[in-house]
Amino acid sequence: MTVSDHQQTGANGATGAGSSGPAHAIYRNTRHFSSLNGLRFLCIFAVLWHHAPVWAQMADAPQLLRRGFLGVDFFFVLSGFLITTLLLREEDQNGRFSLRGFYWRRFLRIVPVYFLVVTLIAVFFIGVKGRTGYLELLPFYYLFLSNFLASDIPMLAPTWSLSVEEQYYLVWPLLLLLTPRRFILPVLAGLIVLNVVAVTGGLRVIGIRPIKIDPLVIRMFTATYAPILIGSGLAVILHNKAGFDALARVFGSRFAAPVAFLLLPVLIHFLPADLTGWPNLVLHFYMAACLTSIVIREDHLLRPFFVFRPVARVGEISYGIYLYHLIALHITVSYLSAGIRLDGWLIFVTYSLVAILISELSFRYYETPFLNLRHKKSRSQSVP
Repeated sequence: MTVSDHQQTGANGATGAGSSGPAHAIYRNTRHFSSLNGLRFLCIFAVLWHHAPVWAQMADAPQLLRRGFLGVDFFFVLSGFLITTLLLREEDQNGRFSLRGFYWRRFLRIVPVYFLVVTLIAVFFIGVKGRTGYLELLPFYYLFLSNFLASDIPMLAPTWSLSVEEQYYLVWPLLLLLTPRRFILPVLAGLIVLNVVAVTGGLRVIGIRPIKIDPLVIRMFTATYAPILIGSGLAVILHNKAGFDALARVFGSRFAAPVAFLLLPVLIHFLPADLTGWPNLVLHFYMAACLTSIVIREDHLLRPFFVFRPVARVGEISYGIYLYHLIALHITVSYLSAGIRLDGWLIFVTYSLVAILISELSFRYYETPFLNLRHKKSRSQSVP
């Protein structure tokens, strides 16, 4: 999702940081962050790589190559930032944001294609393959509770992240609506600390343990709520002029983006093998720093790559790619490679292209009609 998902595009050409007042005004008036689809491209590329059989077949794959799953974490940071930025800007424009409008837009963006994929895969495995044991798992996918499942229906494992996001979408706007603005950052900080304590086992000390209700294992928190909360905190800070000015002093240079993104793989490679706890926290805050470097000004030095049309288009349809990519991998391995010996690299390239093709067709002919309904509703309710 981008701010432009809810606003008509009116991008400013360049956001300079030389004068903090005008720079903040330009940031607040930027209706489309032009580099974010490029960032989505990097995130979905990492996910596609993670599920490809290339690095898994390497005898001693460097740690960096084994961490493509972190693309999902960066998606979380971006989601928290964009959702919160949207709500804060709507509040500024209308005096308050509309929960009804927010949930309507999220429903139309997330649910139609998600329910389609869940249904298609369920029909394949339960109806065609006859694996009726998966029937007890199926309702929890439709209820966005798959992150609590002890096992998965094949090809639906990645939907855990959609469940995390939907749970966030359900709670965070209500919390933002009810919490006085001066307490928002302390509340976010407290939730992040609580998240870290929970995932490192700290809650067991006070007797809070996972609850097992087959087929669910309900945990109070998982490691993946923190990056969304951190992204939300970044949005709050940048929305405020004093916070924007402070970050602009660090990230206001055009060189900030290439430096930040070049150091990210170094950090990913050298962090400990077990990312639980402080390593994840460091990484998520650093991802927020990278995000800051491309939204605080539009004319950063990485912009030509991020707005390159093929890159931006893949980023634009990345939600579909995420949902369809394991289907594409199955098609590639089971059918396209029949009678042909494809090595790991060819499978990676082929299944990525198949995933992009399926997602492009889905976006044009299935998702877009729902997105158009969202825009009509937004205009009728004067939602920015």
